[in-house]
Amino acid sequence: MTMTVEQAGLTVIDPDAYAEEDRLHAACAVLRRESPVHWVDGLPEYNPFWVVTRRADILEIEKNHEVFHNHPRPVLVPAEEDKRQAEQGMVLRTLIHIDDPDHRKLRPIAADWFRPKTLRTMQENVNALARRYVDLMAERGGECDFASDVAVHYPLQVILSLLGLPESDFPRMLKLTQEIFGGQDPERRRGETPEEQLAVVLDFFAYFQRLINDRRENPTEDLASAIANARVDGEYLSDLDASSYFVIIATAGHDTTSSTIAGGLHALLRHPDQLEKLRADPSLLPGAVEEMIRWVTPVKEFMRTATRDYDIGGVTVKEGQNVLLMYPSGNRDEAEFDDPDRFDITRTPNRHVAFGAGVHYCLGAQLAKMETQALFAELLPRLEHIELAGPVEGVPSTFVSGLKRLPIRYRLG
Repeated sequence: MTMTVEQAGLTVIDPDAYAEEDRLHAACAVLRRESPVHWVDGLPEYNPFWVVTRRADILEIEKNHEVFHNHPRPVLVPAEEDKRQAEQGMVLRTLIHIDDPDHRKLRPIAADWFRPKTLRTMQENVNALARRYVDLMAERGGECDFASDVAVHYPLQVILSLLGLPESDFPRMLKLTQEIFGGQDPERRRGETPEEQLAVVLDFFAYFQRLINDRRENPTEDLASAIANARVDGEYLSDLDASSYFVIIATAGHDTTSSTIAGGLHALLRHPDQLEKLRADPSLLPGAVEEMIRWVTPVKEFMRTATRDYDIGGVTVKEGQNVLLMYPSGNRDEAEFDDPDRFDITRTPNRHVAFGAGVHYCLGAQLAKMETQALFAELLPRLEHIELAGPVEGVPSTFVSGLKRLPIRYRLG
């Protein structure tokens, strides 16, 4: 059945469509072709917004941060939550929630920890962790759920070790991350009510407040200490800003990478010619990782609010209206990518928008690439056989999502 433009627009607010990616990509293709900046309205559950689906328009908005602000609606949430935030203020104030001048002051606190020079000092530890998880696959006797057994835990250990958290706390951080990003997933969300979802954030804050107090009393050489002891205009960060900083690093710092790793392996399984090409020529791995990131696009959307009238994509976005930046659509844009629905590890150039652009470009982009490359560099040379061993399942979420089940059967050398 042919999908109408109106149906395509409504698809972007359906969490299940993000777990059924073919439906999402079909809807985005309709919008790119027929209504690239499309008005979504008429739903009592959501306040109206423009959905932006072409790569060039997404980049224009991203790079024009003086006109398009993150505050007050940084991500797509139901109208009830928009109203609560307007009345009570933001529960979180992470880098994705704020604009300049606050963003310009807060971003540098962690930026140095994710620059290439610093990451090079981490390479040996990342390689060792990659080896540890491939060894774990070998110990499993030839069958595992790659998403939940490997892809989730490996980047979690990398980022939480960088923060300096004890390994005994890793399971708790994983559960809280899955609850905060999985609020639309019946298996992962803590409860049905906004109060129950808020409790997840408060649990994060309680944990990180204790960490902040400890690092201020006993400074160390880890990222947690850098955040806790950072000063802006001569003052420590407020409890809200410091805890929010920890939340974004501890959650987005691993969940998005785990989605890329699991989704990347799934793409190789669905395209065995690409898997064999990569195994035959390991020098293709950096490009393969870029293609995995484009293919998966773990962060599905951010929203921006226009501070003045602005013409884009043949329409006028009015002051105060919201735009939804659809990154999976931008990464399948026919105007930028030849045969965009083909998984091609040799794709050049590969100017995907999975990490955003402009001042809000993803802080951890280089770390995510390094981790993904390290794991596949360890796995592929040892891989003698691999196949799916059961149904693959995605996370229903309009914000950050990927695979939660990827059962595989394999033989390692």
